[in-house]
Amino acid sequence: MSKFLIVGIGNIGQEYDNTRHNIGFRVMDSIAKENGLKFTTSRLADVAEYKFKGKTLLLLKPSTYVNLSGKAVNYWLQAEKIPVENLLVITDDIALPLGTLRMKGKGSDGGHNGLKSIQETLNSVNYPRLRFGVGNEFLKGRQVDHVLGKWSTEEELVLIPRIKMIIEMIQAFASIGLQRTMTAYNNK
Repeated sequence: MSKFLIVGIGNIGQEYDNTRHNIGFRVMDSIAKENGLKFTTSRLADVAEYKFKGKTLLLLKPSTYVNLSGKAVNYWLQAEKIPVENLLVITDDIALPLGTLRMKGKGSDGGHNGLKSIQETLNSVNYPRLRFGVGNEFLKGRQVDHVLGKWSTEEELVLIPRIKMIIEMIQAFASIGLQRTMTAYNNK
């Protein structure tokens, strides 16, 4: 049986609930709700586990805050003996239009501090990630306000069906692999 580490990037604390930067946490919570799972607080993260088509998916919400996500990711990869190719990181991306989903097997951090931390900790840019476009509708110098801002009512209408698609993509990643998942979903 294969094991996968699915990491939703976000910040802990009520003040970050429902912010664009916490899309990874929101996806993890949606998977948990859909499958009747409960997260338990463990070392460096809240963790839940579920089975999908004979695969074990370990869902992770790091408690290290976005900027130190690599610490939690590295710990859980080692503790669970999960190969880096079975890691999938879900994160927000201001370079993509709202609701755009893009899965890649490697790449730069694109200015995202969570990806930068993971890249530095793993000493590699070769790990799968799923980026969720949050748009760049902000004034110059207001990037932090945008990503830490709450979703608008209009954005929520886009968000809900896209989260369902992200869950499908995660399940496809675990069952049919990275390449076939990218081919099937990256242009939807």
